[in-house]
Amino acid sequence: MTKLYRLIAAIILIPGAAWADIAISVTYLQLQVPRQPTLSNLDPLPDDLGVAGAEFGLADNLTTAKFLGHEYTLTVTSVPEGGDWLAAARKALSESLFVILDAPAQAQLDVADLQEATGAVLFNASAPDVAIRDDACRANLLHTLPSDTMRTDALVQFLVKRRWEELVLIAGDNPGDQAFAAALKRSLRKFRLDLKAEKAWIFNADMRRNATQEVPLFTQELGDYDVLLIADELDDFGRYIAFNTWEARPVAGSEGLQPVTWSRVVEQWGAVQMQNRFSDQTGRAMMPKDYAAWAAYRSLGEAVTRTQSDAPEVLRAYMLSDEFELAGFKGRAMNFRLWNGQMRQPIPLVTDRAVVAMAPLEGFLHEHTELDTLGIDQAESQCRAFKEH
Repeated sequence: MTKLYRLIAAIILIPGAAWADIAISVTYLQLQVPRQPTLSNLDPLPDDLGVAGAEFGLADNLTTAKFLGHEYTLTVTSVPEGGDWLAAARKALSESLFVILDAPAQAQLDVADLQEATGAVLFNASAPDVAIRDDACRANLLHTLPSDTMRTDALVQFLVKRRWEELVLIAGDNPGDQAFAAALKRSLRKFRLDLKAEKAWIFNADMRRNATQEVPLFTQELGDYDVLLIADELDDFGRYIAFNTWEARPVAGSEGLQPVTWSRVVEQWGAVQMQNRFSDQTGRAMMPKDYAAWAAYRSLGEAVTRTQSDAPEVLRAYMLSDEFELAGFKGRAMNFRLWNGQMRQPIPLVTDRAVVAMAPLEGFLHEHTELDTLGIDQAESQCRAFKEH
């Protein structure tokens, strides 16, 4: 019996389930932020990034909804640079208390702190910042995008398994680069590794012409090492590092072997079928922000189906309970951490053409779930909002 048939059979046993009058409206609220220029424009970001993931989650929810008489809708609101972000948020919250946020971390906190957001269920589908999951957390803000530390913990587990202990780092000066570099250092301390050397990326020349001359000299000062770590979340210079280093060594981090939320090369656990359905709907491959938005809407759909409720407080409580599980096509059921609202999930370690490993890796144990070896664990969490809620 397939999972869908089992679900239908279970629902039939719920008295009155097919007659439940439930309608869920969700707003995808996006703040347009200009992207800094990079050396290469070979990989432009799609205009529907994130939005396509939410629309895909809507389509998946509607598949089940037609058996239950439920309704799901999605409204996309995009606020231009310089626009009134909080006015748009207030309007969205007046129409629905379920909002998927695509905005920088501080902008998301500003929405979470609105009086109109009291009792709302907000999903962070775009900001990897550690702080909003830690000392700056908000009880009405759940996170379907992994944090920087979840990704870097996954990568460092792989380095430990391979016994690659001589490590060096090159980091860009973009805030995202610096945050990822800080997460890498935190993960190295967590798993008892050290950086042998690090350098800041200082070039403003056109590396498309100068990489073969400049990069070998730049990396010569790093000495010998096992792996060169790259913190280039802007996707600016990392592509010019591989095969141009003074030492012939692998690169990892923002380039080379990358820890990601999702990738087109994930193929197991039913992922191919998911990838194909997304491609048929959008004409392109699913990207990390798409996956996070999809997971947000699907989490709501799963909670609605299981609770037969559309009340925000009921759905939030269920999503933060031990009973909630979301099939994420990454080999393990996903759920939310009760102490900070972060979705637990495996992290693929990938190259452009294949999955190399899926973290958490074998041998990294935890008293509750190995997924909590990735990111901020409960014992070290500074988030208090969820305890007070």
